[in-house]
Amino acid sequence: MTAIGQPIRRFEDDRLIRGHGQYVEDIKLAKMVYGVFVRSQVAHGLIKSINTEEAKNAKGVVAVITGNDIKEKVGKNFTAWIVPNSNQVSAEISSRPLLAIDKVRYVGEPVALVIAESREEAYDAAELVDVEYEELPAVANIEKAIQEDAPLVHEGVSRNIALSWQIKNGDVEKVFSEADKLIKQRIYINRAAPIPIEPRACIADYTNGRLTLWITSQNPHIHRFYLANVLGIPEQKIRVIAPDVGGGFGAKIDVYNEELILCYASSLLKRPIKWVETRSEHFVASLHGRDFLVDVEFAVMNDGRVLGIRGQSYANMGAYLGTVSPGVASVLHGLILPGPYRIEAFDYTTNAVFTNTMILDADRGAGRPEAIFVLERMMDLIADELGIDPLELRRRNYLPAGENIQTVTGLSYDSLDFSKVLSKFGEVSDYQALRDYQRKAREEGKYIGIGVVSSIDICGFAPSPVVGAVGLQAGQWESAVVRFHPTGKVTVLSGTHSHGQGGDTTYAQIVSDTLGVPLDSIEVLHGDTDMIPMGWGTYGSRGTSTGGSAVFKAAEKVKEKGKLIAAHLLKLSPEEIDFSNGNYFAKTDPSKKLSIQEVALHANVGWNLPAGVEPGLEAQAFFDPPNFTYPFGIHLCMVEVMPDTGEVKILKYIAVDDGGKIINPLLAEAQIHGGVVHGIGHAMYENIAYTDDGQLLTGSFNEYALPKAHFIPRIESYFTETPSPANPLGAKGIGEEGAIAAQIAVANAIIDALEPFGVKHLDGPYTPARIWKAIHQSNGKNEN
Repeated sequence: MTAIGQPIRRFEDDRLIRGHGQYVEDIKLAKMVYGVFVRSQVAHGLIKSINTEEAKNAKGVVAVITGNDIKEKVGKNFTAWIVPNSNQVSAEISSRPLLAIDKVRYVGEPVALVIAESREEAYDAAELVDVEYEELPAVANIEKAIQEDAPLVHEGVSRNIALSWQIKNGDVEKVFSEADKLIKQRIYINRAAPIPIEPRACIADYTNGRLTLWITSQNPHIHRFYLANVLGIPEQKIRVIAPDVGGGFGAKIDVYNEELILCYASSLLKRPIKWVETRSEHFVASLHGRDFLVDVEFAVMNDGRVLGIRGQSYANMGAYLGTVSPGVASVLHGLILPGPYRIEAFDYTTNAVFTNTMILDADRGAGRPEAIFVLERMMDLIADELGIDPLELRRRNYLPAGENIQTVTGLSYDSLDFSKVLSKFGEVSDYQALRDYQRKAREEGKYIGIGVVSSIDICGFAPSPVVGAVGLQAGQWESAVVRFHPTGKVTVLSGTHSHGQGGDTTYAQIVSDTLGVPLDSIEVLHGDTDMIPMGWGTYGSRGTSTGGSAVFKAAEKVKEKGKLIAAHLLKLSPEEIDFSNGNYFAKTDPSKKLSIQEVALHANVGWNLPAGVEPGLEAQAFFDPPNFTYPFGIHLCMVEVMPDTGEVKILKYIAVDDGGKIINPLLAEAQIHGGVVHGIGHAMYENIAYTDDGQLLTGSFNEYALPKAHFIPRIESYFTETPSPANPLGAKGIGEEGAIAAQIAVANAIIDALEPFGVKHLDGPYTPARIWKAIHQSNGKNEN
């Protein structure tokens, strides 16, 4: 039986498409009440007073809670990443009260919680809460925030710098003094947001001394850990359930103030409380991503070799540090910046900056899209300066193929072979023909651009000792249980969570392949901390490589225990038994056999077991890999720019990616497609914008544009396989690779199309207005 490598459709699709899913909003509990938050309308200010009397007396209101009501009763929300050797601000500064006390620091910060018998009554009463502010000067963008005279978001933080982390290796001074050319550029990657189809939601129910939280979470056990720490409830008395979750993209990794205060409120009222975020709330109160300002310089030789990189980045953290945002701004960004290239010397400082805006954290890719954007933008600038084809320039700088390839930043790429990807790319793209078409089209007055990028990701999080060494206050191993029932059916329990990735299907394929069990006999369960083993969740493209490897190890343990029982029943030694296609059989006489389902029945009945073997056929396994995984690839985007309007049409998109061993090609391709669309959106449409005084300008889909289906070209997705030695499956995560590569592929294509107008660089988002302005302000304006 071979399930691994087969393009099997997701098991959950039929249920979800038919509307049979169960999301938090679908759950109704007896005596349930509803919460609504009163949020700050100013970006920075002192709270002079909060008058809640009228709201408390409004129809249906059960309670109104403010920060002063709870400040001595609960802890603060805190970051789980403390970057070593970075002068990261203290927890006293970076932690945030669950409801603002005395001061607000961004528009949307929760100030009060109104709880009522109905959602409508809660909204009406929230309008009656009167908050008086004394407004203070605010700062919303990076450049202004780091000025010496900038308003301070937190007192005692110099230039609003939350942390600075340097990576330095090699003889930087020598490399830069001996280089033929130094190419320098300031690059800004604009702020965007993950925007899952389902906003955040939760139901908190504290009953009989136990807390149950239903929540839209990518990592239920992390939520449980935070609840225990902030609220002081013993962890064994907390149950977190993440039911069907409508997408995450990083937005549902973080532990937010809302769920923490709702759980506390439920413990006071002894009633379940539901809160469902509105889309408008989502824009002001759910994490944002990107928003990096980078000054970078590359040392290059005339033959195209890139010798060194130096520079610094400034990441806009918003008003507080999020659950993992210090690592997003530093470790996850800086370490991958050299990408797939041979770099001799590196000196790069990452800075995290406070502003009076919503918190920034892990948006699909989390620091790596920004790094690859900077790297690949610079590679195009170098190619232009030296007159070398962009793809050829990259080829000249690739790291060699092999395993455990060392980089200048200290990473060890698990397996790498860009020659294989390049060969496949050449086969499917006919790259030179595209360049020929571009030249001919330009002669005809069409502005065609081609962006080609070489991307690499650091993902598959674990290994725990490594992430611990760089400051993450958590493990990153994963766990799984594989259990045979007496009837021969199988249940898989996973510490990860599937919210669109197809993890249920992938894990079933792994178990089916390992144990020879039909796919329709396998059930995969996740998301309930009372039922599943401890695990760290799904993010960082770790679901298959780390979570799937734990499932594989558990299945292998089951197979080995089954061998002991089968040998006993067949009156043979375990060494005389082999296993294939779901059957144990005698090596010397394959007709003497037992199916694994028959063995499972004997194991569960327990009448005739070998000495020392316990009843049941199940096993738990943990997996903590020795290394990250590093998927890589080449993406090409071809566009046409209309100079009269600045509009862009994507003509072609080709993605050739190496995700190690591909468990399910259909789901892997879907992940690439989704990631590419995400990257196209971030490049061309999506932009979180604030006024200088911190008011959000893009608070709805009227202002924040997402790519519609008819804007998206046919995405040609292809794979090569360079198995990872870091896990028994050989798999690498692929969920973020598309988003990482696509944003810069689109950007490079658009800027390439603008080359006849003398445009060398342009920051995003690449909207028609921005492109039109660049064309008409360019010194090299083409009058064609």
